[in-house]
Amino acid sequence: MLKKTKKKSETMGEKSTDKNIIIDIPENPLRTITVEDLYEGEKYEFSKMGEKDLFKLLEASHDGLTDDQVSERREKFGPNQIEEKKTNPVLKFLSFMWNPSAWVMEIAAIVSIALSNGGGKPPNWQDFLGIVLLLLVNATVSFIEERNASNSVKALQASLAPEAKTKRNGEWRVIDASDLVPGDIISLKLGDVVPADGRVITVYGRLTMDQAALTGESLPVKKEVGDEILSGAICKQGEAEAIIIGTGKYSFMGRTIGLVSNNNDIANLQRVMGRIGLFCICWIVVFLLAQILVMYVGFRYEYRRGMNNLIVTLVGGIPTAMATVMTVTLALGARQLSKQKAIVTHVSAIEELAAVTILCSDKTGTLTLNKLVIDKKNLKQYADVEPDDIIHYAAIASRTQHQDAIDTCVTEAFGDIKKIREGIEELHFKPFNPTEKRTAITYRTLNDGKVHRISKGMSRSILELCTRDKTTAVIEQLEKDVDEFAERGLRSLAVAIEDVPSGIVDGEGNGFKLIGLLPIYDPPRADTKETIDRALELGVKVKMVTGDQLAIAKETGRRLGIGDNMFPSKVLKEGPPSNSGYQDIDDLILHADGFSGVYPEHKYEIVERLQNMGHVIAMTGDGVNDAPALKKANVGIAVADASDAARSAADIVLTEPGLSVVIEAILSARKIFQCMRNYSVYTSAMTVRLLVGYSILLFAFQFDFPSFMLLILTLLNNATMMTISKDRVQPSPYPTKWLLSDVFAHATVYGIYSSLSTVVFFIIIIKTSFFQDRFGVNKIQHRPSDDPNPGWNDPILNSIIYLQSSIMSHALIFITRSQTFFFLDRPSFMLIFSFTIAQIIATLIAVYANWGFANVGGCGWTWAGIVWIWNLIWFFPFDLIKFALAAYFEPRKKLAIEKSLQTQLSTQEQRTRRGNKIAAEKKSSSAVGRSSPTSSDEMEDTIEDSIVDVAAKYFAPNIGDLATPQYTRRRFAQRLAGQNDNSCRVSTDADDLKRFSVLQAHHASKLLKTQAEPLESETTSV
Repeated sequence: MLKKTKKKSETMGEKSTDKNIIIDIPENPLRTITVEDLYEGEKYEFSKMGEKDLFKLLEASHDGLTDDQVSERREKFGPNQIEEKKTNPVLKFLSFMWNPSAWVMEIAAIVSIALSNGGGKPPNWQDFLGIVLLLLVNATVSFIEERNASNSVKALQASLAPEAKTKRNGEWRVIDASDLVPGDIISLKLGDVVPADGRVITVYGRLTMDQAALTGESLPVKKEVGDEILSGAICKQGEAEAIIIGTGKYSFMGRTIGLVSNNNDIANLQRVMGRIGLFCICWIVVFLLAQILVMYVGFRYEYRRGMNNLIVTLVGGIPTAMATVMTVTLALGARQLSKQKAIVTHVSAIEELAAVTILCSDKTGTLTLNKLVIDKKNLKQYADVEPDDIIHYAAIASRTQHQDAIDTCVTEAFGDIKKIREGIEELHFKPFNPTEKRTAITYRTLNDGKVHRISKGMSRSILELCTRDKTTAVIEQLEKDVDEFAERGLRSLAVAIEDVPSGIVDGEGNGFKLIGLLPIYDPPRADTKETIDRALELGVKVKMVTGDQLAIAKETGRRLGIGDNMFPSKVLKEGPPSNSGYQDIDDLILHADGFSGVYPEHKYEIVERLQNMGHVIAMTGDGVNDAPALKKANVGIAVADASDAARSAADIVLTEPGLSVVIEAILSARKIFQCMRNYSVYTSAMTVRLLVGYSILLFAFQFDFPSFMLLILTLLNNATMMTISKDRVQPSPYPTKWLLSDVFAHATVYGIYSSLSTVVFFIIIIKTSFFQDRFGVNKIQHRPSDDPNPGWNDPILNSIIYLQSSIMSHALIFITRSQTFFFLDRPSFMLIFSFTIAQIIATLIAVYANWGFANVGGCGWTWAGIVWIWNLIWFFPFDLIKFALAAYFEPRKKLAIEKSLQTQLSTQEQRTRRGNKIAAEKKSSSAVGRSSPTSSDEMEDTIEDSIVDVAAKYFAPNIGDLATPQYTRRRFAQRLAGQNDNSCRVSTDADDLKRFSVLQAHHASKLLKTQAEPLESETTSV
């Protein structure tokens, strides 16, 4: 039991002297003193004044505030929320025109209106207006979609809002932490996050607070009565009551959060998008330089004509909708995950979740029901009594009210609790006690009036009690069965009966007779085994990491199909057992099915070692001391009913128990990732397709594609791609992560093939009479050099090439989105609908538009039909190209997954390669904090990373708005210190973590929701 300590500040010795400051407090202080004087001046120092003065100043009492007081203070001090800077909507809208994509478009607009002139023609205002319109449309759609996405995610994350236990009107109640006001009395227990600044007024036991996230202190800080506690600190030990002294913007975090930038962190997804953006820009720069040289040096183009082609290159090559598509995809993905009972604290966790290769799961409550049951199939009989009757006898010897865990499992095994004692009269009940370690009941059967006794409890106690039919064979068989149960991790509960011939309650019986032995265990959830099999099929290895005994862990592993190749946590320190066959601890951790007797420091080490071996790790946890491992894991998962500390450290919070929730979340994350990858391949391929195709036509035939038509093509394309986030996709059968060589290879091949379809079509039109002979269309004539549109720049040909490019480009999404033949993988209705509408518009423009300013003329329905047929012929081989690329890349992915799931020992070659990888990871990590690189390679890496980081901030989605405040401020101390090194990281020292092992066990016991000491003694004994 925790000892209550309630010291007055006047009796705290030397320390209290500092707090015995005489303060002149006026009447009704909170009405007469302004908020500014209360917090900004030096007159009222809450941390130094005496407790009586503090209560007087805040007009508070130990019975808590009244409802009227709360209302007045909420109006005066505002809600207990840190005001986040809200971006002006106009500035937010304009920000969508300030990124590399927009810059390129803006440069193109300037070129069209200011530089694209001469030749006796006015500035190209049509293109200028078209580009500006495209910019406005993109910015408007991006603004609306991102706002909706942000609102959607924040609505989901509102369910994670912290709560506080406070005393109001003399009664304890749980309220939203945002409703706290100065003067409130709050209660704190192990794992709670301090909801607002306060002063400790009562301590139960030793109280320590983890302030690492606020101040950078690596070790928990001991707190006593009178000490100040800060909002955001975590209760690591003990329990306490405190009075709130500062809320919201008047708390420590609220006053300093403005000094901290929350936008310094760049997620991996943002870096990936930055690299994709740089990929597109590199293609643009290369072809811009090539076109300038060819047009002006080789062809001696007029200035005006060449500028129009440069506009095409600038507009056609940039992925204008990438950030918006990714933002919407992530937001809708977060909503989908919430339907799977998993709420993300930041959307970048979705990408990590899709890449998980190993899931480290705790046992109790996640793999199992956290509920004791009797294994009826393995029940042992020692007399001529049926198994159901043995359970009935045990149920009679159990309490029917105020039950402990053992009584509950026995009575539930029987069935209807009302029928347990039908037809009998209880004469005397002897409850369980730690000395005798058994329960007993004396009762009379109403039909015959006879008296009987039943006793159940620890096998040894029951055996000593028995005197009837107690043969050597029975004793040996009982001991053998108990040992068998122990080896399998089952608890044993023995049952014995006797008759009382005298009919007297305390009368002597005819001797207890052993009738049965009940095996008790915490059963797996009904869907756990199926879920684990499914996880293995998905390429995710499940490792059990439990604080329970090794025998129990192995038995659970066998029942679930995880395996029983498990080890006690001491091997992490002592190394692999001599007879295990493992050469090093990394090999053991990689191939083990699980670990028992695990404490927080063990969890952290397991995660760290697996990460060093190149695996993406998900770790489940619920207690305060799981926080370091949850933070260390790539994906920290707080299970249902987890503590506030675990939730604040987690990337994903489950709202429903069970492993199936995690697996469903992984599947959903893979679908989301697949949507992002599909679009990334598509948008990169579009860049290659337009640049290569139009450049070849320019270099070989001096064909100038109208820049205005490219604007229309881009506008329709962006409108279609906005629906990709709602597409139906098949998740990858194995963990997925960004392999940019795969993305760029697919994009390059698709782009070149698609551009060839345009080039070959163009050549057949101008060099042959095939279409004229077969379909009766007019031949496209070469125009003289003095024509306003010389060469092959015929308006009808421009319309034909525009329609061919539009259809072929947009149809490419059906190839990138499917894993099999495109017609076997049905897209979403929205994608089909938007594609159809876009191509109807494109076809009508090509058929009827006679726009002299854009140099296009209506080509007629015959040419439109030819274009559609031509594209269909070229479209079907796309699948063959996709399969060829998959034949190269997919085996490499599958091989990596198979290696992580192999059960046999690692070869020497694998261990050597793994060791080299770990050494490289350590070297890379140690180089992060260097002020200057020591080699040219490091300098190149630093420059490259810097370029990518800059690109990431502009090309990538603004995922900072899609995170909970708790996640955003998780590295508060680092940002406040203005550094990014390890000096302010949360403590992960093994010795420090060991200090809280007992506390973790204490917290776990609370989750069992059982009665206190009697249950603990009984479950231990049986």
